[in-house]
Amino acid sequence: MSSLLELIASSLSIFADLNRADVLLYATQPDGSLLLVEQAAPHSVPPVYRVRRVGISLAPGEQPALARVLSTGRPTRSPRHQEGFRAHIVQEAHPIYEGGQLVGVLSVEKSLIEHERHRTRRWPFRRALLDLRDMLLRGDVHGFDELSPFREHDGIMLVDAQGIITYLSGLGSHHYRRLGYYGELIGLPVSQLHTADSELVARALDQRRAFEHETTEGDRIWIRKVIPLVGPRWRLPPPFDHLFSHGVGHPRRVTVLVTIHDATLTRRKAEEQAVRRAMVQEIHHRVKNNLQTIASLLRIQARRATHEETRQALSESIHRILSVAVVHEFLSQHEGLTINLRDVTVRIVNQVREGILDPAKHISFHVEGPPIFLPPQQTTMCALVINELLLNALEHGFNGLNTGTITVRLVDEGDHVRILVQDDGAGLPANFDLEHNSSLGLHIVRTVVRQDLRGHFELHNGQGVSAIITFPKVTVGEWEPFG
Repeated sequence: MSSLLELIASSLSIFADLNRADVLLYATQPDGSLLLVEQAAPHSVPPVYRVRRVGISLAPGEQPALARVLSTGRPTRSPRHQEGFRAHIVQEAHPIYEGGQLVGVLSVEKSLIEHERHRTRRWPFRRALLDLRDMLLRGDVHGFDELSPFREHDGIMLVDAQGIITYLSGLGSHHYRRLGYYGELIGLPVSQLHTADSELVARALDQRRAFEHETTEGDRIWIRKVIPLVGPRWRLPPPFDHLFSHGVGHPRRVTVLVTIHDATLTRRKAEEQAVRRAMVQEIHHRVKNNLQTIASLLRIQARRATHEETRQALSESIHRILSVAVVHEFLSQHEGLTINLRDVTVRIVNQVREGILDPAKHISFHVEGPPIFLPPQQTTMCALVINELLLNALEHGFNGLNTGTITVRLVDEGDHVRILVQDDGAGLPANFDLEHNSSLGLHIVRTVVRQDLRGHFELHNGQGVSAIITFPKVTVGEWEPFG
């Protein structure tokens, strides 16, 4: 793709928004076809294309308007029907030249309704969009790629090179009334507004670069996008045309387009959400600390216990508590609505290795599988299940054995998740019955998987034991304990 097309491709969004049209950029190919290299859709009206089509190739003549541009080298306009779009489309196609060569085509496509609505707008605004289009075609788009999208609540104002307001949209009038200007503003110098506009217009005229500016005026936050528009050179009538006949050149028309919207409510909501997120993270941090404190107290109690069975029960309780604390630790560190189950699994495996495993035994742990993101509640249940299965494997699978391997494998099956905990230990006894087994750990696993995860749990003998848990994913916000 040529350097000019790359520059145009990075600046399509604001042009699509202001035109309320889909804008597609095609690059010419040696075989006469057109390759779609970029597209932009408007944010304030339904787009013509519901999906991105970048990368498709159009054969010569597939769209009449594009074919005419390629054959004549001149812009053209024609109606067209797009499959999946109910209304008729008006397509404008414009050639793009670089170094005298036709390198691409810019296609502007909008519904017939939007096309007719645009024709009723005042001439200063329509002329401004023509200037914007010509700037885009020649790559005079400095700063365009740094602008945020134009929204349906943005007002529009145009100011000419002499600082006179030449156009103000209905929403623009509404916004300036909120700033205290109730009279007619068109025809007034922008300097008479006690707002940031005069300074911003002067900056745009001086720098000839689009930019965005945020200011607080009154008790509200306003965001303005400021775009200098440079039109074609004027042709002055006699006898004034001789003034530009000695190499100076004819002057260009310069207009500054200012969009303005009230960002107060959005900004305050964002600030409130940030405060709530910080509070929730602090709560999870404190819960994690409290759980670790409880685990420490139980650890002290376990050291003072005189019976091995009591010490074992306390030790298992400690690790159940710590497995839940791991999830709260992740929630205290991340703002997201989901948690990576793989990261939690690795942390639990490390806790079991460091806190339970007898140093005299050489048992290795492995975690396999991709990152799987689940809601915090589901992740907590999974953490409990994985912890119990690891403890069960160490206690029963390697009782009397000093070497072995325990592998936790996570499988993302789309709508479901599968967790496999496999060991190469002693295996299940011949008369083993999962449903009537008295092990507290397996009872916890069965209950959590069936009632909370609404899944399926099974054990298989092989070269050791394989524990398999399968459960459906729950969409964030839809969790509720089952049972």
